[in-house]
Amino acid sequence: MSVSEKFAELKERIEKADREIRAAAAENEAELQAAVEKARKNADDRAAELRAKSKGTSDKAERQWLEAQSNWDDHVNRLRARMDEKKAELDVAKAADDAYAAETDALDAIDFASSAVAEAEYAVLDALRSEKRAEELKQSMTPAG
Repeated sequence: MSVSEKFAELKERIEKADREIRAAAAENEAELQAAVEKARKNADDRAAELRAKSKGTSDKAERQWLEAQSNWDDHVNRLRARMDEKKAELDVAKAADDAYAAETDALDAIDFASSAVAEAEYAVLDALRSEKRAEELKQSMTPAG
């Protein structure tokens, strides 16, 4: 799969998530809880795929991505632990605080994803430029015939 196709796949994934979030916003609490659990499983599956794909690499850039992934995993695990702990609390004021914290966490995750998309765009464009440059060099080395 080309880098352009992979980037288009990312766009489709974002659009699908947007549709699911909009649909879930209109659901009752039980349906919303099911959507949350499904999204968490999907996020876990995607993270596992990413870790499996990156495992055993020795390239510096990939090691940096592994470190970023590890840091993100740590952040997600802390958030989820806090979320799991808070589910047991029923205090209304606490629920409002939890809602604010959850929204803040969501905004942070969106900012992280936005940065990741920008980095992905940069990497795709750089890969395309590199491929084009390599092809030009190859063409210039080939005798005209």
